[in-house]
Amino acid sequence: MTEIVNDKALDVLFRQARTHIAWQHKPISDVTLEALWDLTKMGPTSANCSPMRVVFVRSPEAKQKLKPFLMPGNAEQTMDAPVCAILANDMEFYEHLPRLFPHTDARAWFAGEDKKAHAEATAFRNGSLQGAYFMMAARALGLDCGPMSGFDNAGVDEAFFAGTTLRSNFLCNLGYGDPEKLYPRGPRMDFDEACKIL
Repeated sequence: MTEIVNDKALDVLFRQARTHIAWQHKPISDVTLEALWDLTKMGPTSANCSPMRVVFVRSPEAKQKLKPFLMPGNAEQTMDAPVCAILANDMEFYEHLPRLFPHTDARAWFAGEDKKAHAEATAFRNGSLQGAYFMMAARALGLDCGPMSGFDNAGVDEAFFAGTTLRSNFLCNLGYGDPEKLYPRGPRMDFDEACKIL
């Protein structure tokens, strides 16, 4: 993998990509959502643990189920988005490691009450990493993203994941953003402000 992607791809993924809060009324097909997952799943995680799970909230009924748990400032944009993805982590991701990482007994690294904190930290770190892959994959497929953490995690977990080992991490609205309603882009830190070479 030595080829560098072209400037157009870098613009789509990073330089011109924005966080959207207003949406065009264009649907997202099942085929696109499946393609989104098929790209996302290819990103690396430690020991291929792959803890992220996704619920694509698309129907009016599912959106109304989600709405009570959104902060007021996030409700309208989420109801208007074609899809809101609940990005969750499986707290018992390690049960899949015999298949996902068969080279050694990786399940033993995480299973058991004495390893719970390690498992939870691993799920959160790698699930968040997968969330970033998810947004890059969405942009690569022509979608815009509106990630957010302004919601009641416990309420979402009770409504969508009761009786499971899944716990919500963050939400990401998906669709085709309305560029006319974007705020000016916020500044970013320069290399010398944020980085050191040792």
